[in-house]
Amino acid sequence: KRNLFGTLFLISVWVRDPRIQKNDFWHAYIDYEICLHTNSVCFTKKISSVRRRYSEFVWLRQKLQANALLMIKLPDLPPKNPFFSLNNAQQITDRMKGLQKFLEQILQSPLLLSDSCLHLFLQSELRVSRIEACAAGKTSFSVAQAVQGNGLRRFHSEEDLQKDLCLSCDSDSDRYCNAAFWNVQTSGNKSHYCKTSLDSISTWQEEMLNFSPGST
Repeated sequence: KRNLFGTLFLISVWVRDPRIQKNDFWHAYIDYEICLHTNSVCFTKKISSVRRRYSEFVWLRQKLQANALLMIKLPDLPPKNPFFSLNNAQQITDRMKGLQKFLEQILQSPLLLSDSCLHLFLQSELRVSRIEACAAGKTSFSVAQAVQGNGLRRFHSEEDLQKDLCLSCDSDSDRYCNAAFWNVQTSGNKSHYCKTSLDSISTWQEEMLNFSPGST
């Protein structure tokens, strides 16, 4: 798309690097890296990278459809599969390609590009419950601040990590894998929280960290 001065705006998005995230000995899920490069004025950051799981994509589609009312019909996500397996590379690849196609299609819609939930999903580390709060103006930090602060981890303490263990697994899969598989496939970082002191973090950054994750 071009603006009034003939400038070509480009939005490139990739869904890549699937990783198994281990909640505990028996439960796990796969998340994917979303990389976005753009020169569009619609985006606060021109280059970004976040990780999202399948159930968060499901939430995004439902939220965007609700916000758009009947003005647009969103593309479909790759279907849920009750037999989805963490051991099946082809299933993981097919889902990843389907998620990328979904994002490519919704990023072509000016209406959807105006939705703050989409920007927070693509360019912030917020959980979906906090995305909703931020988009509704119920946080002390703005959407732009949340996007600019996306280098912060989702968790800063073991307590927050334990809260996340209560979240449900992806709706159609990602349960009960044996320990031998984990020894090979799990990413190197077994700790999903950082120990950085909060003393030097500003008020809005601290609120971004100190939240109770919503169910995904």
